[in-house]
Amino acid sequence: MVQKSYDGKATLYLIPTPIGNLEDITMRSLKILNDVDFLLCEDTRVTSILLNKYKIKKSLVRCDEYSQKKVKDKVLKALSEGKNVGLVSDAGSPVISDPGFIISKYVIDASFNVVALPGATAFVPALSVSGIFPSPFIFYGFLDNKITKKRKELDAIKMKTETLIFYESPHHLISTLEVMLDILGDRSMAICREISKIHEEVIRGKISECIDHLDNIKGEFVLIVEGATLDNDFHGIDIISHVNLYIEDGFKKMDAIKMVAKERGIAKSIVYKEYNKDDK
Repeated sequence: MVQKSYDGKATLYLIPTPIGNLEDITMRSLKILNDVDFLLCEDTRVTSILLNKYKIKKSLVRCDEYSQKKVKDKVLKALSEGKNVGLVSDAGSPVISDPGFIISKYVIDASFNVVALPGATAFVPALSVSGIFPSPFIFYGFLDNKITKKRKELDAIKMKTETLIFYESPHHLISTLEVMLDILGDRSMAICREISKIHEEVIRGKISECIDHLDNIKGEFVLIVEGATLDNDFHGIDIISHVNLYIEDGFKKMDAIKMVAKERGIAKSIVYKEYNKDDK
């Protein structure tokens, strides 16, 4: 079934909120905050600070990571009665590494409208000031907190040539950077913290240099990491990984083998034999 994004029915609005400076909010967002019948929010105390600044009085319903499933029927009932509902997270754009997906998917599946307003999100300004090549990029969000799972996640993307973007908390920052250094190598990166706040800071350098610079640092962090590069020494990339890199980009296996052989200046048969050695 083809579904239009907006058809005049009642709507769930995904409303971005400031990530630091409370003035970083659009006029349209303020209008929608005023107009909706009630507001779903990650933390009612945090949302109240924003609403009080702009003298907006609104009924608030808690809708965090754990309560989305509990309130989804309340949302659907309101929409079926022609009421409009807003959804905000504590900071930034809902759904993007924040709660909101379960509710929005439920509403979409019920054939009601979901409209996302443009606005604040942390990784865009971080990428802009990072000094790392901005496009293409992969936004990964939060890595797993457990070191073993974190290593597996990074190992799965270490060959990606796109710029890599992560979110991280102060409690796991150092351990994450140490794992990145081990898995990804000593790449260029930028650590952007407290974006739009009083103590906003950007730390740029190699991963090892950034680790040495950090000492009891606090705040919310966006990590911008240089993608894998392929030059004449291939940065230690083995033949199998080199072939898989092209296959992941959509090339057929034999075409990928030919390209790797040409780039490495070796016979195609050598690449073929190495790539298929485990099939015997």
